[in-house]
Amino acid sequence: MRIATLVVAIAIALSPLAARADDVSAAQDAIRAQEQAFVHDDATAAYSYAAPAIQQIFPAPEIFMSMVQNGYAPVYRHKSFEFGDSKIEGSSIAQRVHIIDANGEAWEALYTLEQQADGSYKITGCSLLKAGQAV
Repeated sequence: MRIATLVVAIAIALSPLAARADDVSAAQDAIRAQEQAFVHDDATAAYSYAAPAIQQIFPAPEIFMSMVQNGYAPVYRHKSFEFGDSKIEGSSIAQRVHIIDANGEAWEALYTLEQQADGSYKITGCSLLKAGQAV
């Protein structure tokens, strides 16, 4: 009986961790899908992963894509794109991404995502810093 109680207690304790891992995975899936949309120059698909607040600032996929091309070149075109650490706070996730740009230079991107009413994650922002630069 004690073993069964212990197993149930462990399962209950670990269930939030599994849910958190699923949230991080869903957030990474959204980032990766947007990154692939950039690779394929699919403005509509890339725009679909932007949170409603971002879509209000950039009211059309082409405007959004132009902003990314001009202001986030390492995100738009790169040689590598690898996930780093993530942090969950409430319904928000911060996800680090290590990027090597088209010229071979290293960058660190910090994506922020917010869980939507439908359970999906949308990207609320991306801060980009050249590796080795101070914040």
